[in-house]
Amino acid sequence: MADQTRHSALDTGVIAWISIGSNLQQPVTQVRRALTALTTLPETTLLWQSQLYATDPVGGVEQPAFINAVARLSTHLPALELLHQLQELETIAGRRRAAEIYWGPRVLDLDMLSYGDYCSSDPQLRLPHPRLHERAFVLVPLAEFDAQLTLSGCGCIAEHLLQVSDQGVRRLVESADHSPVLTAKTAQA
Repeated sequence: MADQTRHSALDTGVIAWISIGSNLQQPVTQVRRALTALTTLPETTLLWQSQLYATDPVGGVEQPAFINAVARLSTHLPALELLHQLQELETIAGRRRAAEIYWGPRVLDLDMLSYGDYCSSDPQLRLPHPRLHERAFVLVPLAEFDAQLTLSGCGCIAEHLLQVSDQGVRRLVESADHSPVLTAKTAQA
């Protein structure tokens, strides 16, 4: 009986939160393709995805606004393997890390925000993401799922939202012809 219970618990997988962003080469299309691509990852299920948001870039580099979203996955992949799978999706989309400016424009950026309760200070994979609590482009979509969501090492999403309210985040909505249109005001949780 214990073996059967353990197996059932393993079937649920680990919950991983992924941030998706793009500000080059048709960013809305890039983010939508990435969300679709997440459904093709081995041993992984896309459980939920946020709306799309237009967000002001952070880091001081002059560049276009980003389109961002967040996805909730259930996965049986180890954390580093999931990271490698995400990086492969970035490469397929045209991302070339060696040619990038730090915090500069991206064809596609897939960041693992959290992986269950796993914490890591490994330079290759820091979990939870070290700037998660400072980024409205992550917090606002997470709050869409649940503003009271608590992530290991980060705390409650709602508690951090007030500190980033000055970062421009605008929800995209689809028009009648399914093209994305910005909402008039900044998204709030």
